Amino acid sequence: MARIDICVCTFRRPYLAETLRSIARLDAAGHELRVIIADNDQTPSARPLVEELRSALSWPVTYIHAPAGNISIARNACLDAADGDFLAFVDDDEVVTPGWLRALVETAEATNAAAVLGPVRAVYSADAPRWMAEGDFHSTLPVFVNGAIRTGYTCNVLIRWSVPYRGIRFDRALGKSGGEDTAFFYQLTGLGGAIGYAPEAIVEEPVPADRATMAWLVRRRLRYGQTHGMLLGGSRPKALAVVGAKISYCCIMTGLTAFSPIARRRNWLRAVLHMGVFGGVLGMRQGVHYGQLA
Repeated sequence: MARIDICVCTFRRPYLAETLRSIARLDAAGHELRVIIADNDQTPSARPLVEELRSALSWPVTYIHAPAGNISIARNACLDAADGDFLAFVDDDEVVTPGWLRALVETAEATNAAAVLGPVRAVYSADAPRWMAEGDFHSTLPVFVNGAIRTGYTCNVLIRWSVPYRGIRFDRALGKSGGEDTAFFYQLTGLGGAIGYAPEAIVEEPVPADRATMAWLVRRRLRYGQTHGMLLGGSRPKALAVVGAKISYCCIMTGLTAFSPIARRRNWLRAVLHMGVFGGVLGMRQGVHYGQLA
């Protein structure tokens, strides 16, 4: 049986309690588990909640104060503390399903993948816009390019914690803007690691009111694009020409689908994504999205 560290980075989020309660209900499948919580606040604000829920978990809990306001610092603190055969990341605004970890590990063992992604299923409230819920704009799934997954995300992943992957760390320069997870997994695949997918390893994420807006989706897609553009190699003029063509195509499709509330928005968000890639290729500075300290 494997030794697995389940890592949760947190920043002033009471929903962490629900995340930990869901971890307590996991089917461990005989594996040896430990939960690592990295608190990214200036002060150890999550410690009382973690101590309160420690007894609800059947496995050891390691609390780390990893200040401040930079998600890469917290993620790297988890990597530094991990000593299992695998480590898993899940966000502090999500709940895992009982079979989540079993599905990730089974896929990793069957495929020998360096990392395995699972789906993040958005849960919309009753007052969310109808087009948003029907189009499911917030769920997270891996992107396949020519049948392979080139990069990943940390909201639902299992990583094989062995050489050479143990040497990878999250870029602190991206710890406030986001995109640190994309860059991390590009490093992993650059070392020859394959990324697998376990569709049964489901994590659920409620969509709060402040994220249930088109403006939030636009900001998120723009940032995704900027990260990918920043990491693109090869000829800059060629990349800009290709991305420019994609922007034009998506804008045309937005116009052609103007009467469809879902397709129109989906095409516009694709255009925004490619606009972000264009800016990333040009080296435009990303905005701050994480760790706003009062």
